[in-house]
Amino acid sequence: MLTTLENTSIALWVGESLWAYPSLLACHIVGLAIVAGIFSMRDLKLLGLFPALDIAVFRHLLRLALLGFAINAISGFLLFSSQASYLATSIPFLSKLVCIAVGMSTALVLQSRLSFQLVSGLESTSVDRATQLLAALSLSVWVSAIIAGRLIAYIF
Repeated sequence: MLTTLENTSIALWVGESLWAYPSLLACHIVGLAIVAGIFSMRDLKLLGLFPALDIAVFRHLLRLALLGFAINAISGFLLFSSQASYLATSIPFLSKLVCIAVGMSTALVLQSRLSFQLVSGLESTSVDRATQLLAALSLSVWVSAIIAGRLIAYIF
C-alpha cells in the first residue's frame, strides 16, 4: 500500500521535481510556525508569563491555528507520499505523529477550558493547576514534535 502511494503521480512529482519538495517543506514550516507559535504563546501565558497579555486573545486565534494545522497536514501528507515506505518505519517520524496527536488533543481541551472560563465570567487572570499542567504538557509535546521532525533527516 505504501509503495502504491509512492508511485502515484503526485508522489513522484514531489520526489522528482526540483521545486516541489522544497516548496512543500517551506509550506510545512509556515504551518508549523502558525500552530506552534499560537499554542506555545498560549501555553506560556497559562504558565504565568506575559501577565499583560489577555488570555481571551487566544480564544479568537483557534481558527488561525487550525488553518496552520491544515497547511501542515496537507503539505506533510504530500511530503510523506514521496517517502512513505521509509517514513512508516522511522521512529522519529512516528514519534512526531504521536506528539502532534497529543498536542492537538491537548490544544482542544485547553481551548474548551478557556472558552468555559470566559463564558462563565471567571476572571481571565486566574488559571487553575490542572490547566497549568495541560499547558506544560502541550508546550512539551509541541517542542518534542519539532525535535522529532528534525531528527527524521538524521536517524534512520
